[in-house]
Amino acid sequence: MAVGGRAQAPASQGRADSPAAQRRPQTVGPQSYTPEQVKLGQTRFAAQCGFCHGRDAYGGEGGPDLTRSLLVAEDSRGDKIGALLRTGRLERGMPAFDFSEGDRLAIIAFIHDQKTKAESLVGGRRGVNVEDLQTGNGERGLQYFNGAGGCSKCHSPTGDLAGVASRFQGLALLQRMLYPAGRPTPDPPTASVTLPSGEVITGKLAYRDEFTIALIDSTGWYRSWAQTTVKTKIDDPLSAHFDQLGEYSDEDIHDVFKYLQTLR
Repeated sequence: MAVGGRAQAPASQGRADSPAAQRRPQTVGPQSYTPEQVKLGQTRFAAQCGFCHGRDAYGGEGGPDLTRSLLVAEDSRGDKIGALLRTGRLERGMPAFDFSEGDRLAIIAFIHDQKTKAESLVGGRRGVNVEDLQTGNGERGLQYFNGAGGCSKCHSPTGDLAGVASRFQGLALLQRMLYPAGRPTPDPPTASVTLPSGEVITGKLAYRDEFTIALIDSTGWYRSWAQTTVKTKIDDPLSAHFDQLGEYSDEDIHDVFKYLQTLR
């Protein structure tokens, strides 16, 4: 929430080492959600999580099939998925998401609904052909980059993006555009914690879940508080990319991707 290969077995025998051949972990506690929650969750998941995990949660180019996740199988109404959404897994390129409680529960509902549906399906995640992405218009992409997308506020085709299409090609370039958490030495998120006394303490975000927030202050001390006793603000330098995921249309994504491919 990766798999070695072996010599291919005859088709009649199947592939015992294939992810699709492995039984999905059984859901510990079956749970149900309203159709409205699942529908909202489908929209939010597609916008914020779909590129890595696939719009259907069955896995994508950068993230695993969540219907085969042990964490999902052991989750009970968000006690594990919710915590993961709050904290992320930065070492694996997954950011923390500051969803509202309603959106968070809706995403959890969608993931569980997809796991239930997946148990009746056969086969693994479909691949993505790079040719499927080559439908954009570079001129429109440039206009979006400099205009509605606001990309030029932080990025420059002659600065940090110079030669980006030579360093990354195809899906790797698209992933870099949408989920840039793996870029070299990104600035770490910072946190500001306001105590009941009004004192504000800032530092590098060290840990966060639904119960606790912790940071490393300017003196190097690790400090933590219960979330219910303080007010917090997280400043993530990559947050604009994640916020933009909910604003892009498919056409916008393909157009900007086409433009970026010209930066060689």
